[in-house]
Amino acid sequence: MEQLPDNRNNQTPIPLFKVDPIMVLVFGLLSCGLYLIYWNIKMAEVLNAVAEKEIISQPIAIFAGCCMPVNVYFYYLAGKEALPKVYARTGEPQKDQSTLLIILGFLFPVVAAMIVQGDVNKLYN
Repeated sequence: MEQLPDNRNNQTPIPLFKVDPIMVLVFGLLSCGLYLIYWNIKMAEVLNAVAEKEIISQPIAIFAGCCMPVNVYFYYLAGKEALPKVYARTGEPQKDQSTLLIILGFLFPVVAAMIVQGDVNKLYN
């Protein structure tokens, strides 16, 4: 897997997973949600690398694509524990998006994925 080196503060390298958020929507709809299982796995790898610890385990990432309560938990962990680390690394102001991601993860998971992907893409700029 290709990794983006980050030598600014001796931080661990981040796996490269930069996808346009619109493509997450398109792929998610065209594959009837199967792309989101792949997306969850890759996003868990990126978020865990940014946090420098395992926040979202592989089983949670896999089952989040096919089981609604686990899906909501995935977005809760992403919004509460992982995205603040992303904001710290990119220098953006801290914000808590866990409630928004939980609601969207329950109603429109592909939209929640677009929000997370948009925030993570800022790591690669």
